[in-house]
Amino acid sequence: MSGRDVRRLAARAANMTHEAKRDIVARVAAGADAVGVTDIYIAREPFRIAEGAMALMPLTAKVHIVDIPLTNTAKDSAVAMAHFKAAGCHTVVSLGGDGTNRALVGADSDIDLVPISTGTNNVFPALMEPTLGGMVAGLNALGKTAAMPDNLRPRAKVLHLQTPTQTDIGLIDAVLLQHDRVGNLLPFDAQRLHSMLLTRAEPNSIGMSPIGGFIDPVYAVDDWGLWVEMGGTGRTVKAPLSPGHFGDVVVRATRRSAFDEVQRFCGPGVIALDGDRDHALQENEQATVTLRRDGPHVLNVEGIMRWAVGAGMMSDVPEAGV
Repeated sequence: MSGRDVRRLAARAANMTHEAKRDIVARVAAGADAVGVTDIYIAREPFRIAEGAMALMPLTAKVHIVDIPLTNTAKDSAVAMAHFKAAGCHTVVSLGGDGTNRALVGADSDIDLVPISTGTNNVFPALMEPTLGGMVAGLNALGKTAAMPDNLRPRAKVLHLQTPTQTDIGLIDAVLLQHDRVGNLLPFDAQRLHSMLLTRAEPNSIGMSPIGGFIDPVYAVDDWGLWVEMGGTGRTVKAPLSPGHFGDVVVRATRRSAFDEVQRFCGPGVIALDGDRDHALQENEQATVTLRRDGPHVLNVEGIMRWAVGAGMMSDVPEAGV
């Protein structure tokens, strides 16, 4: 369902069709198959995106379709991940935005991940050619990347939220919204933003990340996050809160936040993680959020392809006399 929510009406986000996703899945499978993977696992889902992509492909690899009980919520991604891991899969290719990847990582962060951008707010996943993403995933699954430098497979930063009743995680932002409601899918109203912790404050992104990124940029490689307080008086940032949709956000203060440093949200309000408004705080209730680098290993597709060529993996060595 990534790339298909109400922000297509309320903002100017592009519509990612099921047909486009099938094409992406097919190219990923072709890339993985070309480097020699033996098994590809996909989940059965209502729109048959992955099944349809694989149906007529002349793959050497065996395709396994995993049946899961469907709820048509993000829980399905978490259940599918559990089945993949039980089958022995450690390398995963995801199609989605920040929210989709949050669901996967919330289910299991001990994976090697190739996140392909098909969502609305796409700070965490990357724009890439899916064929190459499939090749890199295949090389990794076959164990051929074991000797590559660690910086080509860095661990992602993760936000860990503790409310009075629940724990949860985010990959990019944890935001306290005032006068909002759980489950609201509309773009954030700039006037309701109260405070947030960012793993990445990137000026070249969409959503909450550029609010901090226009003042004090923080990137994936940095071993800190950014705490941002909004409203009242301060610097005004005209930020792209959703694709093609801007808001004037008043930023009172920013400060860098170290790993394991505790930040607090005070109710009333709604806490959104990577754009999903999932947690309500009542009057005088508090929640804490901390930053750690304990997420999945994210595969650097461009860097790994260059490394693989340098390691002689992408061409056969001719026999003597040939």
